[in-house]
Amino acid sequence: MEPIIFRDRTEAGRMLAEKLEGYRGKDVVVLALPRGGLPVAREVADRFGWPLDVLVARKIGAPNHEEFAIGAVTARGTRVLNEEVLRGVMLPPGYLEAVSDDQTLLAKEREAMLRGARPAEPLEGRVVILVDDGVATGMTLEAAIADVRHQEPARLVVAAPVIAPRAFEALQYQVGDVVAVTVPSLFFAVGQFYADFTQVTDAQAKAYLLHAAR
Repeated sequence: MEPIIFRDRTEAGRMLAEKLEGYRGKDVVVLALPRGGLPVAREVADRFGWPLDVLVARKIGAPNHEEFAIGAVTARGTRVLNEEVLRGVMLPPGYLEAVSDDQTLLAKEREAMLRGARPAEPLEGRVVILVDDGVATGMTLEAAIADVRHQEPARLVVAAPVIAPRAFEALQYQVGDVVAVTVPSLFFAVGQFYADFTQVTDAQAKAYLLHAAR
């Protein structure tokens, strides 16, 4: 079977929203992973009239290899580490704490920039749907999941238009529900399932949140 190709993130968001009908009428907060998750999440939030907010998580990179994630941290300071990878990496003294602090500060600044004067949505006791434009694997999603869990939601859902099979299976053990439009057997990168996978700018991301607030 040919993989589903979404025209863009807006179309993908509309298709994902159809998969979330079972949550209609519940006390839901939609949390987007910016920036790519925002246009998808906005379509979900708009369909049901749910509030939309953001959760920023940033990678903790290995020394001299910043793209190689050894962990991730959120704006609230929730940190997860890849213990298996760390066993094979020599870290300079104080490196992990220093980089974690730096990335936490950057995450806080990004959340503040995107959210503006709006307060963060309270999550305790509510259904939280964590939305991205696709899930391959990654520490940032793990950090986001851990962060939401600490805020004691009634239920945590991860939703994305496309999710890699191994990630889909692993997520079943981490959250209350995993929702996808497609879980393709041949998965190389999220972008392969979009005709238009243009990077979302900060200005666009802020506009999606502003629209939701109105």
